[in-house]
Amino acid sequence: MLATARDGLRRVGPGEAAALAGDGGILVDIRPAAQRARDGEIPGAAIIERNVLEWRLDPTSPARLSAVDESYYHRPLVIVCDEGYASSFAAASLQALGLLGATDLAGGFQAWAAAGLPVIVSQPFPPGGGSTP
Repeated sequence: MLATARDGLRRVGPGEAAALAGDGGILVDIRPAAQRARDGEIPGAAIIERNVLEWRLDPTSPARLSAVDESYYHRPLVIVCDEGYASSFAAASLQALGLLGATDLAGGFQAWAAAGLPVIVSQPFPPGGGSTP
């Protein structure tokens, strides 16, 4: 199934994903909140968790994000998951909706971070979950 999903994608590496984002493309982080809290986030990436991705990005959906319009059908959308597996399925699903610029980040967030690209890391709570005085 993964190979079939990837057949229609031109997957990109971290450097190309950053270049696409700098040239009007959109990085879409589909990782759950716990992974983002643990590992950090890509500055400027749209956060749309996997379970709501299709209807938030489908320009014809009444539940789409307010910024999503017809330009999304051809705009580069680079889907980011943790290691580049779920993002392949998500990008293939978006292409099936007509969002032809959808692809994914090979190696996911982990490849982005390993490439030394910018990451925002939240300050974790101290042990016990309380706040510091």
